[in-house]
Amino acid sequence: MSPRIGVLALQGDTREHLAALRAAGADASTVRRAAELDSVDALVIPGGESTTMSHLLRVFELLEPLRTRLADGMPAYGSCAGMILLATEILDAGVPGRDATPLNAIDMTVRRNAFGRQVDSFEDDIDFEGLDGPLHAVFIRAPWVERVGAGVEVLARAAGHPVAVRQGRMLATAFHPEVTGDRRVHQLFVEMVIDRA
Repeated sequence: MSPRIGVLALQGDTREHLAALRAAGADASTVRRAAELDSVDALVIPGGESTTMSHLLRVFELLEPLRTRLADGMPAYGSCAGMILLATEILDAGVPGRDATPLNAIDMTVRRNAFGRQVDSFEDDIDFEGLDGPLHAVFIRAPWVERVGAGVEVLARAAGHPVAVRQGRMLATAFHPEVTGDRRVHQLFVEMVIDRA
């Protein structure tokens, strides 16, 4: 039976993640409400704007239910803004009152927009631990990881900084694999969800 994986659909590139997950064998659906969150085995938090996503998590009354599911062991994968939100600490988190809110799922410190502004976005081929051959990575106003805890495995680096990490059932990338057509990161996450089941 295919794992049921939700994609947080408050803001960001939801459609691309849904397509990538389905191509990787998951039963993928959007998540906007607590009842939809309750119905999935795992969650993808897409790229987008982390302060806006944090605000919308509160508006849709999803922040605390999501924190609870993550603390209870629900697998999650975050790309770009999703990586930022999965962290325990966020640097340059935004304007007080409208800042990016950590979900405390991966023991790491992440810096928002670390590679620069939109005009500094770039693509690169990077080595990704556990994948055969380089992975083409698209970085858009991307974060990087400045600190990882003892239980966090660094899977890839760019410009000397961690840009892909895993801690138990949690996976995060600073880049956007959903836009390249390479489904290996999504396949890895689907396998993580199946292994947990």
